[in-house]
Amino acid sequence: MIKKLLALALPLAFVVVAHADETEVRKAMEAKLGAKVESVTKSGYLGLYEVYMEGNIFYTDEKMTAFIAGGQLIDAKTMKNTTEERMRKLTAIKFSELPFERAIKQVRGNGKRVLATFEDPNCGYCKRLAKDLQRLENVTVYTFLLPILSEDSLKKSRQIWCASDRAKSWNDWMVEGKAPTGKEDCNTAAIDKNRDFGRKLNISGTPTIFFADGERVPGAISLDRIEQKLSATN
Repeated sequence: MIKKLLALALPLAFVVVAHADETEVRKAMEAKLGAKVESVTKSGYLGLYEVYMEGNIFYTDEKMTAFIAGGQLIDAKTMKNTTEERMRKLTAIKFSELPFERAIKQVRGNGKRVLATFEDPNCGYCKRLAKDLQRLENVTVYTFLLPILSEDSLKKSRQIWCASDRAKSWNDWMVEGKAPTGKEDCNTAAIDKNRDFGRKLNISGTPTIFFADGERVPGAISLDRIEQKLSATN
């Protein structure tokens, strides 16, 4: 129901629903859309409530006379995308609980700064990110193979995971363009588990980056922004 609604909704599409208080907002939204509501909070704008469910943010007024689906809430004073900032907080994770044993680990310098990425070997933006990450100093990068684009992505992921030097095999392909040629017959359960874990975290695209404070950033971002975030969180 939610996917259908988002597909049909214009950026500020209004749908009439019943009057309710904060507790009833949760119940009404769950009944209307047939999904569990994870949180209901006041947005601080126009008397709207923020409703977070299934990885999406909706807004509704105090009386639940309407709700907004697929819209972005912008602070008129600062021009910041409030919805985007809230999504980063709502989708944050506990970094220490990531399954690091299922990641390719690369340490540069003292390795004190840390970040984790979920990447598909055939993702163009991931290749750009991989090249940028080569320029970072004093960092530990955990790369989780997440083949979601094609069968070839799965094949390459298995070949990279089965390599004697996984980091070298990954960088040879992502940075140098040298396709992996090794076998894929080792224990590759980690890749299947990564895909299950990715679905659990609602990761729908690659790359997806997680910083030490747990903040999630979907998509490739500039090296300057990565540096700023690493300096602020490590």
